[in-house]
Amino acid sequence: MRDFYFEDNPFKWKHFSGEIILWAMRWYCQFALTYRDLVMIFQERGLSACHTTIMRWVHQYAVKFKKRLKKFLKPSNDSYRVDETYIKVKGKWHYLYRAVDSEGNTLDWILSETRDKSAAEKFFRQTLSNSHCSIPRVIGVDKNAAYPPAFEVIKNQGLVPMETELRQVKYLNNIVEQDHRFSKRRIVWSQWLQRFATAEATIAGYESMHMIRKGQIEGVGRKDALSQKMFIERLFGIAA
Repeated sequence: MRDFYFEDNPFKWKHFSGEIILWAMRWYCQFALTYRDLVMIFQERGLSACHTTIMRWVHQYAVKFKKRLKKFLKPSNDSYRVDETYIKVKGKWHYLYRAVDSEGNTLDWILSETRDKSAAEKFFRQTLSNSHCSIPRVIGVDKNAAYPPAFEVIKNQGLVPMETELRQVKYLNNIVEQDHRFSKRRIVWSQWLQRFATAEATIAGYESMHMIRKGQIEGVGRKDALSQKMFIERLFGIAA
């Protein structure tokens, strides 16, 4: 596994230790818990924290979590599955674009206010920019009319080989549609989301935790909760 090295101290000036902050973020992003549920769990352990404090931790550190996690992800295969699902942000429907490979490994995700060519093109570009994403041989999508023109743009610009194929076959996308359930369940349990920026941050935490639990990190087992905890702490500079 590559070395863990980050120059900054992400917990500087925090009242709580990094271990406690990461524990709260990890549990919130992994389990069907609300912020108030975590307040009660804190109290059982002799700790006192307001639910808004825990919420701010998630918003701040989930973004760092996604950024630091990326360089440790295993390489994907060359068969992509791309789909979008609906989520509500302050009562308004938005679109969560997600991509996995044919083995179910998460490639990337993006939250968008629109479901059109521009959003699809932006998501293709973002996904292809990741070092863990292999050059696609085939990209499976649903019947959304925005995908073909967006795909032609990135192909003509040389972001994917001319041989790469876009397949609009619905049953091929069953794997990504099933994979939506983890984030959707967490979003519903959190009683939806209230602002676009904080929704992006929160979903970054959900998706990052989901990637670890799916075994996308070398040496970190899918069912090994202790190694997952230790890996996340090392990501943030906490010695094992």
